[in-house]
Amino acid sequence: MGLNHDDAPVLDALARYHDADELGFTPPGHKQARGADPRARAVLGDAVFFGDVLANGGLDDRMARDRVLERAEELMADAVHAEHTFFSTCGSSLSVKAAMLAVTCPGHRLLVGRDAHKSVISGLILSGVEPVWVEPQWDAVRHIAHPPSPDAYDKAFTRYPDADGALVTSPTPYGAAADLTGIAQVCHRRGRPLIVDEAWGAHLPFHDDLPSWAMDADADICVTSIHKMGSGLEQGSVFHLQGELIDPAELASRADLLGTTSPNVLLYAGIDAWRRQMVQHGTELIGRALELATRTRQAVETIDGFHVNDARDFCGAHLAADFDPLPLVMDISELGTTGYRAADWLRKNHHIDVHLFDHRRISAQLTHADDEQTTARLLAALRDLADHATDLRDAPQVTVPSPDDLRMEQVRLPRDAYFARHAKVQVDEAPGRVAAEMITPYPPGIPAVLPGERLTEPVLEYLTTGVAAGMFLPDAADRKLTTVRVVADS
Repeated sequence: MGLNHDDAPVLDALARYHDADELGFTPPGHKQARGADPRARAVLGDAVFFGDVLANGGLDDRMARDRVLERAEELMADAVHAEHTFFSTCGSSLSVKAAMLAVTCPGHRLLVGRDAHKSVISGLILSGVEPVWVEPQWDAVRHIAHPPSPDAYDKAFTRYPDADGALVTSPTPYGAAADLTGIAQVCHRRGRPLIVDEAWGAHLPFHDDLPSWAMDADADICVTSIHKMGSGLEQGSVFHLQGELIDPAELASRADLLGTTSPNVLLYAGIDAWRRQMVQHGTELIGRALELATRTRQAVETIDGFHVNDARDFCGAHLAADFDPLPLVMDISELGTTGYRAADWLRKNHHIDVHLFDHRRISAQLTHADDEQTTARLLAALRDLADHATDLRDAPQVTVPSPDDLRMEQVRLPRDAYFARHAKVQVDEAPGRVAAEMITPYPPGIPAVLPGERLTEPVLEYLTTGVAAGMFLPDAADRKLTTVRVVADS
């Protein structure tokens, strides 16, 4: 008998909690908003506090006898064709670390696409795993990286047959998708699991016109952020598992090792509600979003100086395998300005926040929540931006290295370099030294410098000119990058 997707176990349990007039002498200390600062209640609303209850001993009893979370996870797994699903309230940054630690362990190797998010690098630092970097497919004309090819993973496994598995990021924040089926086949021929960091792909299982998603492509573990392209709250994440290569109990143990013992039920509720919404209405909602994206893309193309990247730009030989059209990735290089300056102008003058921005692009992420009204406001702002292009010119230029110059030699393990005794040196003295920190342009959060890499002048020039142009480096010890943290004995 199939599962009933009209159910929302977490939301239903919250309703029962309030109907029963439960009185808790437990955390959280605000006690159903009664103790919250009235000023906080005025801004946040009481519903936030009413939904903030203990998972066990509140939402469920102390022994979790009603299986509230377990039933919600079973429904999610059924909805997306996975065998097991785990909810996380610590974002996909934690979920991907748990997945990595379920596949490999300290001192072992893992194949990792070099376009990985900084959370993956953090996992390498915490675990002591040795990365075998798999090069992305670089578009040297557009200065953008697409996911590595199956052939690249095959060659990496041939060189390092002892690697415990592989990790690929797909889709990228720019909407470029990997050939997941091909990469999974490369892994499985060797009896090795594939992890997919699919943080930007929560919507993929729910419409046939979107790129194939990880479970349908036979990946073993998939990590998804419900808050990015779904209706969940920030930090709501799930990871899915299938196949025989990874023990679900091991994956659950790794998640427990890293996760909080005080999960926020509001995040569980957001994940639970998103699953029900997509099972019942996902095809319709995402179908409308795709139609809206098509019309919006066509309208942006009519604006002077704008070009919206599409499958013709991103897909093909030595590029991406597929493309998600919901991110509106707009090349504005013809306007004679940078994405950093354009993003600041849009926020200041139109209160429009774009998702990504770099030396030549801005990106507006559409979801099923958008409509003609929101896109009309976006288009009006973009037209106004084009009309004021002369005011935005003479922006500092970013010196973008070639793909070969962008890659540096990994001479020490990320963990060893990160925890080594470090020194602070002036940036012009840093070439040749071994980095002891991550340096990550954000967004999209793909590190340009990793601990253990030998620093080179082209990469440092890219970052220093980027900072001068408006690039944000949140994890650098010196965000202005006048100094760099390096291994002291290097």
